[in-house]
Amino acid sequence: MGAPITIEPHKTAVLIMDYQIRIFNFFAKEIQDDLAFRANKVLSTARQKGIPVIYIEVVRGERTPEHAILAQLTPQPGDIVLTKHRVGPFSTTDLNERLKKLGIETLVLMGVASSGCVLSAVRWAADIDYKLIVLSDCCADRDDEVQRVLMEKIFPGQATVTTSREFMEAAAKV
Repeated sequence: MGAPITIEPHKTAVLIMDYQIRIFNFFAKEIQDDLAFRANKVLSTARQKGIPVIYIEVVRGERTPEHAILAQLTPQPGDIVLTKHRVGPFSTTDLNERLKKLGIETLVLMGVASSGCVLSAVRWAADIDYKLIVLSDCCADRDDEVQRVLMEKIFPGQATVTTSREFMEAAAKV
């Protein structure tokens, strides 16, 4: 972690995955608040720099109020919201087609759970040749050891693993 990164706004998109009430309820309030705070800062930075923000929500079966994206992270005009029906963001959405139309080559990933949507996104996106940046402090998993192994051992093989602060510092330079 902590490797220097460079951001090309016109070739980069931020994916915020599964930041929904139902999923966040699995985490302690302090973790929820920390994740939402950092995610908001990343999203604000991305929007200021003209980096597309893409929300990926999961809905299996009937939509309920608990499927809602967190109120403090409500999508803004211009953001894209895609609904998936499986763990990964690619298999049940037109995400790849949208990214290609936008000319996106780099994905900045944040999501819960790391062992679910983030792992699926990393594997699929790397396989179809996207450059990946995983924001470790904007991802969480219910199992702390799984989180550690993913961020320290698994994801670095296919992605740059960094922090929201380092992403925002890199974005500030463009």
